Order: sequence, then C-alpha cells, then structure tokens
Amino acid sequence: MINSNGVASLCFKNQVNLMAMKKLQSQIIALKKKKNAVLLAHYYQAPEIQEIADYVGDSLGLSQQAEQTQADLILFAGVHFMAETAKLLNPNKKVILPDLYAGCSLADSCPPDAFKKFIDAHPNHYVVTYVNCSAQIKAMSDLVCTSSNAEKMVRSVPADRPIIFAPDKNLGHYIQEKTGRKMLLWDGSCVVHEAFSLDKLIALHQLHPQAHIIAHPESEPHILKVARFVGSTAALIDYVKKSTATEFIIATEVGILYKMQQEVPDKKLIPAPSFENNTCACSQCAYMKLNTLQKVFDCLYSESPEIKLDAALVQKAVVPIKRMLALS
Repeated sequence: MINSNGVASLCFKNQVNLMAMKKLQSQIIALKKKKNAVLLAHYYQAPEIQEIADYVGDSLGLSQQAEQTQADLILFAGVHFMAETAKLLNPNKKVILPDLYAGCSLADSCPPDAFKKFIDAHPNHYVVTYVNCSAQIKAMSDLVCTSSNAEKMVRSVPADRPIIFAPDKNLGHYIQEKTGRKMLLWDGSCVVHEAFSLDKLIALHQLHPQAHIIAHPESEPHILKVARFVGSTAALIDYVKKSTATEFIIATEVGILYKMQQEVPDKKLIPAPSFENNTCACSQCAYMKLNTLQKVFDCLYSESPEIKLDAALVQKAVVPIKRMLALS
C-alpha cells in the first residue's frame, strides 16, 4: 500500500523523468540540425525515439528514405540489417546505429556459408530474399523484397524460373499462397512473430468478438488463417485507419501500437497474446528495444558506432536492392 507521501514522491519522480527525456530529445534535435543528420526510425522503436525521428516507417519506407536522403549523416534507430541497407544505398555517407548488438533473429537464422551451399545445391534458381537479412545474403540474391512488396517482387520473376525464397519461411509460405508460385523456402523465422499463441488469441477474441484480428505475414500460418487482414506494418496501420471497425487485435511487435494509436485515437487496439506468461502478454523484439534515447544521443554526439562495409560487398549487395526499389 502506498500512502499519500509515496504517491506524491512517485508523481514527482515521473515528472523529473519526463523533464529529463524532453531535455534529451531537444539536445538530439539540436545535434541533428548542427550535423545535418537524419534520424530514421522503425515502427517498433520506443515512442520517445519515434517522436523525434525525421521519418518513421517499415522496411520499404525506410529503404526509400535512405536512398533519397540529402543528409550527411544517417542515424538509424532500428536493427543492424536496416542500418546496413542504408549504408548499401549510401556508401559515401556515414551511417550510425545506436547499438551494434541490435540484431535480428530472422537475419541470424540465415548464415551466409550455409545459404551459399543451399544456393549451390539448387542451381538455376532465382534468389529472392526478404530485406531482413545480412548484406552477405543480399549479395547472393537476384532480388530483395520487403513485407510490403514481396508479392509484387515474386510476381515479377519470369514464370519459367524456379525461385528460392529466404530467409522467412512464414512470409514465403504466405506469398506462395497469394501468387500460386511454388518456391523453395529457407527454414528461417522471426522469434517475435512466432511467439503468438493461437489458443490465447482465440480466447481473447471471444472477449472482444467485434474486434478484427490483423497480422504481419511473418506470423505462423495458423495465426494468418484466423486474421481478417494480413499485411506489413505500414499496411496494418492503413487498414486500421480505413476500417469501419472500432476494435482490433494486432499480431505483430507491440511497438507498432504507438504510431497506430496516434492515427486512430478513438479506436481500441489490443496486442495479440504471446506464449510467455508476462505482465505485457504481448510480443516484443528485444533487439529493437536495445536502442534507447540516451544511446541515440550518444551515437549522434560521437558519430559511432558506425556501419562499415567492404566496397566489393557493397557493389554486389546493392544491386538486388536497387532492383527492388525500381520495381516498387
């Protein structure tokens, strides 16, 4: 039990924390202007980072912004493969990431050596890779895609060419069903999107029978089958904005709810439940949450850690990305 003094103390502490956060945000904004830097942030980043980003988006939108930016310095608030993609598109610019340990379970599921052997074992296949992979994997690819444009990219491949799709088997399976193209799928997945519990999801929907279940295509097939709508993070936000429904159960990383709620303040947004028995009961990406406001400031101030890639690797890996952007 907290007495009145305890409540007052807690309120004061929260006020001090808010003031410190606002001060840090102001310092970051000032530094961005001084250094001609752009801050790109993914939807899964913490709200206080999204608030001061120059652009918040999904992988496709972030790739497009990275290609078009006139800034001298690119600060990427996301995970490592995203910052790598920005570097591939801007080899002569400095790209920095708040925490080099901000990786990706999906990217990690596709080691370059193993993938090279997989490709060699299946010659004459057209290699389509999801952007959630390393620069080394992109360098082995014919075409890169995002969850926003995966269907379009696969449809662009000549009908007589067999396809390897990597690294996400769930996205690959979903695109197979959408396009009718049989693809050889790499056995990779995202731990965040495979954490959703179907039993808990059904039970939650029984409590909210009017809610639309919407899901990211990295989720497992049994989750996608019960979803009213499946799409990328940007597409999920667009669906919620345009739908006449007032309640939604959202099966993707919980960070998306911040931007989504801004777009639909009068609608009820419920995170899909995960297997974990925790207080949130939602699915969070620990890698995305490694980036903090303090790390963003420190990164911008020191201009490090910096993403550095071998020039020969850049030359190969940027080709399928450029091909995707041209088709997009």
